[in-house]
Amino acid sequence: MPTTFEIPLAGPKRERVDYARTIMSHGVADLPPAHIDEEARTYTTTLALPSGQPRTILIREGRRGFVRVEVKGRKPGAGTTRELTQAVHQILNLDEDLSEFYSLVASDPELSWVAGGAGRMLRTPTVYEAVVKTVCTTNVAWSATVRMATALVENLGEQATETGARAFPTAEAMATEPEAFYRDVVRAGYRSPYLRALASGVADGTIELEDLAAATDVPDDEVALRLLALPGIGPYGVAHLMMLLGRHSRLILDSWTRPKYARLNGRKAADNTIERRFRRYGRYAGLAFWLYLTRDWVAEQLQ
Repeated sequence: MPTTFEIPLAGPKRERVDYARTIMSHGVADLPPAHIDEEARTYTTTLALPSGQPRTILIREGRRGFVRVEVKGRKPGAGTTRELTQAVHQILNLDEDLSEFYSLVASDPELSWVAGGAGRMLRTPTVYEAVVKTVCTTNVAWSATVRMATALVENLGEQATETGARAFPTAEAMATEPEAFYRDVVRAGYRSPYLRALASGVADGTIELEDLAAATDVPDDEVALRLLALPGIGPYGVAHLMMLLGRHSRLILDSWTRPKYARLNGRKAADNTIERRFRRYGRYAGLAFWLYLTRDWVAEQLQ
């Protein structure tokens, strides 16, 4: 039997958290080693841990106001449980204060539903993983993104002893591979040198990523410049990564969001027109735009 423990499902100011909308908040959330079962509303992943072997966990809704975490395999010790608890907080983005945003949407008839607990962007355990996966989403069909992420995990991820599942590979593991590996095995195409350079830079310390998750006193423009300097990250990647870092001032305007906005709005709109529509949300403009587009991702009756 798996070991289970519970975590309160609430934001820093006791904001309600809509669990279903959190785990289904964006497509990258479902890339390996993670898997979302939309019908069962479960989130399964294998996590690399600082103090030991990777562990596979399954997250589901528990009693009212809590999520239940099942740890596969042997019973974890106190230290492992602490690490897993911290990782789940990170994944479910429970430490982001959205109370101000909920106050802003209350008067918008098209977004007032958000105050019921939507808006948390599911996060990866590390910023590095988010950057690698973002590189794998650029200028490519989604099926190819899944293929690339799967190849990275299956070939380079450390294995959990109990389940055989693999965690997302570390920068050190990825840095050991030549560019040919990314070109021939991962089939990353033009992204191959970018993935190799990114892994090498993080592994040798010349690229710092993890501090971006906690750099709340650094202005958005500075964070954007740091992200733009990363191998393989352009304007789209910057906007996407900033959303995953809890920085929501920029709208993700791409080949999916523009047509989806046009369908919902009833007509096409220029980028500056779309930006004006959400300007009232200030530092939450990008989040408001994303939620406007993705309301139909979760059936209303499941909220």
